[in-house]
Amino acid sequence: MPSLSKEYVSEMVVEYLKKKKSTEKIDVAMIEQENDCWVIRGTSPIEFGETHWPEKFVVVIDSKGNLKSEEYALL
Repeated sequence: MPSLSKEYVSEMVVEYLKKKKSTEKIDVAMIEQENDCWVIRGTSPIEFGETHWPEKFVVVIDSKGNLKSEEYALL
C-alpha cells in the first residue's frame, strides 16, 4: 500500500496541474489506489480562443510520490 495519504496526493496533483495548465480551477473527481499507485481523475478548463472547454485528466502517482503518467482528453 502506498504510504502517502489521499489528501496529500490530491493536493500535490492539484498544485502540479495549476502550474502546468496555468489555471486555478482544478476539480478532482476521484482518487483511488491501484497497483501500489494513486490514480487521480478530474477536470480542468482549457481555453480555445474565447471559448472554454472542460478537459478530463488522469494522473498516476507512485507510492514514493513520483509522477508515473498523465493523460488528458477533451470532454
